[in-house]
Amino acid sequence: MTLRSAIFSVLAAVSSAATVWAGGSGLNVVVVVNQNSTNSMQLANAYCEQRCVPPQNVLRVTYHWSGGSIYCAEDEFQNELCTPLFAMMAERGLTNQMDFVLLSMDIPYCVEGTNGINGTTSALFYGFKPDTNPPAGLPISCSLPDDSFNSYAFSELPFAEGAPDTAATNSFLAVMLTDSNGLAGAELILERGVASDSSFPAQPVYLEKTSDTGRSVRFYEFDNAVFETRVHGGYAMDRVASDSISFTNLLGIETGKSDFELPTNGYVPGAIADNLTSFGGYLLADSGQTPLLAFLDAGATGSYGTVVEPCNYPQKFPNPLDYFYQARGFCLAEAYYQSIQNPYQGVMVGEPLSAPFAQRGEGIWNEPPAGAVLAGAVNLQLEFLAAADNLPLSQVDLFVDGTWLATITNLPPAAGDVVSVTVNGFSNSYVVPAHATLASVAAGLADVLNSGSNSALVSATVYGDRIELQSMNPALPGASVTLSANTTHGDALPATFLTPALPTFLDTIATGYHNLLVSNPPTVGDWLQLEVEETNGNKVTLSVTNANSGATIGQFLQKLFDDVNSTPALQLSNGVYAGDFDDESPSGYADFNLYAQSPGWAAAAIQVTLNASSDLEFMAPATSQLQDNLSDLEPRNHLYVTSGALSLPVNSTLDTTQLQDGYHELTAVAYEGTSVRTQTQVSRQVRVQNSGLSASLNTLVGGSNTDVGATLQFSVTVNTNNIKAIQLFSTGGLLGVVSNQAPAYFSVAGANLGIGLHPFYAVVTGNANNQYRTATTWIELIGPEPEFTISASYPPLTLYWSCTAGRAYNVLMATNILGPFQTAASLTPSNSAGVWIDTNGYAAERFYRVEASY
Repeated sequence: MTLRSAIFSVLAAVSSAATVWAGGSGLNVVVVVNQNSTNSMQLANAYCEQRCVPPQNVLRVTYHWSGGSIYCAEDEFQNELCTPLFAMMAERGLTNQMDFVLLSMDIPYCVEGTNGINGTTSALFYGFKPDTNPPAGLPISCSLPDDSFNSYAFSELPFAEGAPDTAATNSFLAVMLTDSNGLAGAELILERGVASDSSFPAQPVYLEKTSDTGRSVRFYEFDNAVFETRVHGGYAMDRVASDSISFTNLLGIETGKSDFELPTNGYVPGAIADNLTSFGGYLLADSGQTPLLAFLDAGATGSYGTVVEPCNYPQKFPNPLDYFYQARGFCLAEAYYQSIQNPYQGVMVGEPLSAPFAQRGEGIWNEPPAGAVLAGAVNLQLEFLAAADNLPLSQVDLFVDGTWLATITNLPPAAGDVVSVTVNGFSNSYVVPAHATLASVAAGLADVLNSGSNSALVSATVYGDRIELQSMNPALPGASVTLSANTTHGDALPATFLTPALPTFLDTIATGYHNLLVSNPPTVGDWLQLEVEETNGNKVTLSVTNANSGATIGQFLQKLFDDVNSTPALQLSNGVYAGDFDDESPSGYADFNLYAQSPGWAAAAIQVTLNASSDLEFMAPATSQLQDNLSDLEPRNHLYVTSGALSLPVNSTLDTTQLQDGYHELTAVAYEGTSVRTQTQVSRQVRVQNSGLSASLNTLVGGSNTDVGATLQFSVTVNTNNIKAIQLFSTGGLLGVVSNQAPAYFSVAGANLGIGLHPFYAVVTGNANNQYRTATTWIELIGPEPEFTISASYPPLTLYWSCTAGRAYNVLMATNILGPFQTAASLTPSNSAGVWIDTNGYAAERFYRVEASY
């Protein structure tokens, strides 16, 4: 079948399409490929290329799953995914390097066990979690097992420090990359994720409360997330009350509906969006509800949903703090997993490394120069510069060919440093002990702030490297509560810093509320009385009496609810209104929230008293202010503990005798001195030569572009015959071994690697166990033929084109461009240079066409 063709007349040529390249970081990602799916292979190859994932980080799985791409049994999950994954990392020395697992489509998204169903990504995150006994009358999946608690949630710790303590083995930030539009859709998600990095989008996030009360239970968490994001800064986060999902140009949304349609341009790159509903995680099966993939089709970069009926436990779904974590610079997978307390029934889909607010520094590599030939002990000289004054760089690691080798610089919090914080003129200090971490310094300082007389009237809560401060003095607005911090450095090299988010505390925009819950079926004559004392001292009393012998508690309480909202004296700015009515009469109760008419802490000082007849029960105490959400009302600020330096020089010695001779890529990675640990990378290509051994990899069949259906052929030549083994490596690791001979020849079926860009290199082991690594050859395995350009020279007439090695081409000729073309020649180039010489002479004008075919 003809795929692409180019027409040549005289010396005219068709222009070729431009290639756009993107980059990223994948040193800590394992990419899992379903080797039985060409789409999985092609997507994985694209991911490795765009995220610079080293070839040894790819795991190929050949198992045929019992449930196809939908489900697998728990023993299949353990034996055919987990066991190979752990073995691969151990064999390749990657166990302590990997934090992320990317499942490249066509891999089961749920795991079925004898006691429950888990999402595959969640099972990789912290192991399969069986269900326990649910509340009476509910499915077993409506339980909330203690073992399913995610200790990483809300930790604001680097994943290596905060991995879930309920994981029996290695834990991974696992994400699946797939889409309802197949490979093309998944590749778009990947492209959006890469494009989002450090893009600092200004679009808003919407936290949506719909009329579906059962699916909108997360609205109680909205105010806290809005407050945190306002203190930190970065972008707008808005609460909205709506049943519409047709918003456009958003950075994210959290909503609660069972079924809806989304616009195609709903979200910008980096957006995370999800819905609290039962079956959002049904990716490829029809549940009657909108699957999470709809958000990705609408432009989001990540989403989350459950694969089995979860009941509406908010703990099983993302908390809106995921957007605050994203604003801090955490990547998509970190932000999502930190926001879900019990993710075991969920599946996470998207591009895990997307980090729109990551602030990357700058790296300068001074010595050795690029292409240098190294021997013995070599001096490494680099310098890293921080992206901002509050984001010092604390650590530098050296990777060789994508594998961690050593930590060459580390500046943790310095013992003897004194961190001090002053709130409204009251100061407290903490001395950094030996072996401290950012989190331990934050915890120690918070203990000091919370102890003693606490004259400043603030409370301190620790989240990783962040201390959240709340003012407990209702007489002071936030703008009147000042905050400053400083560090006295006890070491010659300062390494500990304390930074306030704002110079004064920030006042809330939340509205205070109090929940009124009444239980037991009412009898005739039962009564409820509500007294509201407004902030100006006015009192309003409402009473309802039940006159209906068949009334439910919900119907009775509804009367009080309606009276609140129809009483004119309560509708003024210092009054109240009723909302969020929830009729749970079958369970014996009903409730609603009583809100202040105005936002802010002062407005929430309204006092309400509920009384009822003796056979009705209500939540104690009888008298309360509208401050059930007190922590969302108190003025707030943040303190951040950091360590490192704004300019971080690196002077280290590399013992090249510990490396294979030959060609290597050295990568230095500097980490931000915060819990976010954003990476800044700089690389050098060098050659090590400590012995006389040398070798080269030669491509016999194959070029820079090669037909994916071709069989690549390589030879490895060595400058000695004293050879123990020659190994060929590419994407996924070892491809073949030849023992006790040189030169060696290898054949590689392109179809086993899949469409995409692949590195090839050989490692030669001599009889003395010395080794040499050849230079890397990069080959793009091509599916459909891209456009190509034809050029010509004369005499004799010779056609040239950039071709795909291993693919058949037909040269067609005609004397009239409108007439039929006849085949003049067929050829299959073995490299990327197509050449054909016309030996027929030139009796008349001729036109030529070159076409690729299968």
